[in-house]
Amino acid sequence: MIIERVSVGELEANCYIVACKSTRKAIVIDPGDEGPKIADYIDANGYHLEALVATHGHFDHIGACAYLKEQFQAQMAIHALDAGMLVDPMKNLSGMFPGLERVVAPPADVILDSDDTVTAGRLSLSVVHTPGHTPGSICLVGPGVLFSGDTLFRNGVGRTDFPGGDPDMLSESLSRLVFALDDDVRIYPGHGPDTTVGRERTRGLV
Repeated sequence: MIIERVSVGELEANCYIVACKSTRKAIVIDPGDEGPKIADYIDANGYHLEALVATHGHFDHIGACAYLKEQFQAQMAIHALDAGMLVDPMKNLSGMFPGLERVVAPPADVILDSDDTVTAGRLSLSVVHTPGHTPGSICLVGPGVLFSGDTLFRNGVGRTDFPGGDPDMLSESLSRLVFALDDDVRIYPGHGPDTTVGRERTRGLV
């Protein structure tokens, strides 16, 4: 598995290009902004983009979806409970803050839920529904890795003060998610540096 991180947008969201080593087929997780920058990275490395996956529907995680879908004809995937956020700037928060460009992404081609998988070549990531930051937040789990979106960060957890956030639900989601993972699983969050399950468990954040 190849994992490339590209920091995008004013909020410096982490966009991940995750590719199969043998086939170069790839998934882009959370393409939040700067579509041309992400596309150039894909082309420069010879990746073949097959899917765009949003861990949740906030604007800083979906802002480049329209550009990349048009460029690569990749499928757009998100959880059902956040699917409406793709096409509604008020729901994805871009319409709530003065000065922000309103974000409208393509409608979902694929609706995800727990126990689904996202594949590209021989690469397979399992979907875990982790509501709390948003109702439809998901994490993606692969061998030794966790793409946590805004559910879990190094030294912190996702905000729950936006519409649809629920601190009790987030706490439950984290307990279920982390209980099933080994300490050495590396966490790739939606913002900030990566970490490990063991580190965050030891700090008492999960």
